[in-house]
Amino acid sequence: MGPRKGLLPLLVRLVLFHGLFICMVSAKRHHQSFELRETPITRLCENKTILTINGQFPGPTLHARYGDTIVLNVTNRAKHNFTIHWHGVKQLRNPWGDGPEYITQCPIQPGATYGYEIVFTDEEGTLWWHAHSDWTRATVHGAIVIHPRIGKKYPFVKPLKEFTVILGEWWKSDVNDVLQEMLQTGGGPNNSDAFTINGQPGALYPCSKSDIFREKVFPGKTYLLRLINAAMNDELFFGIAQHRLKLVGMDGKYLKPFYTDYVMITPGQTMDLLIETNQTPNIYYMAAHAYSSGNVPFDNTTTTAILEYANITSSSSPSIPTLPTFNDTEAANNFTKKLKSLASEEHPAFCPQTINKHIYIAVSVKTKPCETASCVLANNRSLSASLNNISFVFPNISILQAYSQGINGVYDTRFPKRPPYYFNFTGDNLPETLLTPRRETQVKVLKFNSTVEIVYQGTSLVEGENHPLHLHGYSFYVVGWGTGNWDSVNHPRNYNLVDPPLINTVGVPRKGWVAIRFRANNPGVWFMHCHLERHLSWGMDTTLIVRNGKGPDAKMQPPPADLPPC
Repeated sequence: MGPRKGLLPLLVRLVLFHGLFICMVSAKRHHQSFELRETPITRLCENKTILTINGQFPGPTLHARYGDTIVLNVTNRAKHNFTIHWHGVKQLRNPWGDGPEYITQCPIQPGATYGYEIVFTDEEGTLWWHAHSDWTRATVHGAIVIHPRIGKKYPFVKPLKEFTVILGEWWKSDVNDVLQEMLQTGGGPNNSDAFTINGQPGALYPCSKSDIFREKVFPGKTYLLRLINAAMNDELFFGIAQHRLKLVGMDGKYLKPFYTDYVMITPGQTMDLLIETNQTPNIYYMAAHAYSSGNVPFDNTTTTAILEYANITSSSSPSIPTLPTFNDTEAANNFTKKLKSLASEEHPAFCPQTINKHIYIAVSVKTKPCETASCVLANNRSLSASLNNISFVFPNISILQAYSQGINGVYDTRFPKRPPYYFNFTGDNLPETLLTPRRETQVKVLKFNSTVEIVYQGTSLVEGENHPLHLHGYSFYVVGWGTGNWDSVNHPRNYNLVDPPLINTVGVPRKGWVAIRFRANNPGVWFMHCHLERHLSWGMDTTLIVRNGKGPDAKMQPPPADLPPC
């Protein structure tokens, strides 16, 4: 498969980003292949068949350097339609390669192949890829590691070795059956049966002591742990017994380093952590369990893996890290508020100082009239979710295709820039008249190069929870957050516009708000959604369309010839 029309030479490439030209020196073009397969597997003493890439669970790790491009031919050998999203990769001017089903493409059908072009620009560190169809990503996911370009170093001590930890969630039943039952009954999904570390439940589950990931280390060394939360419906606390973690990066960007005994990581987020092996040579548990911010059912189990020192002379039973309790919102917030961009000469921050587009979004779990004969909620209702009272409905063809071809009737561009109703968003005992959203395919259109601020306002409707919001096509600066209702006069005075963290997935705190900023300089169609899959399935999503700018470097690339048909 040859280079697509409009790509500049890859040896020396100039990319317009953050309003500056970034020189990509000696960038390379890699060719790889993925196959979606049905693969038998045994976990928790039960046999089942799962969807995998290349027969691996988790799937293969993609390696690249800063500024590289990967051309990945993806073939569907299974019986299910699917797509793949490259989470955190901006795909500059290339929304055709982004992957969300019916947003930027129609699914890859059984027996078909699609060539994704994964274009890296300023990403560096750890990202990940995952399926973006139904709940298939539960087993179809893997890591993306972007190394510094040749001749450049990490902005921290060089580790002896790197290893990846992917946190996941496991159901004994077929995960898409869990989805269909949830939609049929109108209630919440069945809890998962286990959490996993690199596909293994760990020693604390029945019949799973041998199903445990082990990482061997030498004493007195520094290791880089690349952490990914691929869980479907749970934010997680993670730690390593008797070892402090040094956070140095997140979501493919470097951060001001700080030490911590634990991290709170939402679904979709990635973190780069340094570990110093300065303890008595022994075996130690790595562990993760849920952070559940609301009064909703959740998987209250703990997954473990082992950090094993080399040359152990005598060993005792491994100790388990002391993690915050499942409902410790203060611990979650105390961790999150420490995040700041590196903002150095080598890795500067380009946070917009002035804004010409402001969007205020109420993020809510709601209910709607039951659409089946088997709803389990009272008053013949079923669970729903919305952004600004719009519960998103997926169209039958992709929004990107409709936008690029001028097809009418597929979507509406009137997504509201503010909530339709103002009330005490985080109050208790809110009126039932606020519960029913409008079910529509509404999107928001932005001018190229506009500076955008979005304030996500959590609400207490049905249940106030932490919501991990992810924006495709962009990283964004988290300039402020807090509890209660956002105050348009007082809160912006305390924004951090100097070194705010630059990430792609942010947790809207329980009964609180968060403000993000970015420059809309990546033309295309970009999905925005909660990364708790139950909320996405209920409609907590929308789409941003960023118009083309002037000149060839400010316009979307044309569609590829092998784009899957609808």
